[in-house]
Amino acid sequence: MRRLTPDTWLPTCVERMTEADLETVLDIEEASFASSWPRETFLGELDNNLAHLFVARLTGGEWHGRIAGYCCTWVVVDEMHITSFAVHPDFRRHHIGYQLLAAVLARAVELQCCSAVLEVRASNRAAQRLYSQFGFAPVAVRKRYYTDDQEDAIVMFLSDIAGQLPPQPGPAS
Repeated sequence: MRRLTPDTWLPTCVERMTEADLETVLDIEEASFASSWPRETFLGELDNNLAHLFVARLTGGEWHGRIAGYCCTWVVVDEMHITSFAVHPDFRRHHIGYQLLAAVLARAVELQCCSAVLEVRASNRAAQRLYSQFGFAPVAVRKRYYTDDQEDAIVMFLSDIAGQLPPQPGPAS
């Protein structure tokens, strides 16, 4: 596998997650979080009528078809709650998170969601910057939210998904 340089654009397609994707998703989950969801949680989410789960699959080159990230959401009435979002560490800083979030929010609009909410670790500045690019703004702090280390969570809210969706950029030609 050739070494990637930071900020290399890796194009993806975003698809619904299936049970067949779980091994790779679990690998990403374990590589991304100190306290990861077990397989049973993902299986439960796949069967949950409120849940919409997505994977970002690379579309070119030697990684064609490989899952590089995922996003789990719940849709409650007209709000999408992003419950988990991760990109494999080997593929961070390659615009996969951007593409994944853009596609998930576009799907939220199709599902008639007006707003979106998520929690993010206070220390995760990179994720906060990504969410801010889409119009998410901090609205609250959940003290000692994360059970593994008692870190605070920043609650970020997006009040107008459709009005904030950026155009889907691609790699420079």
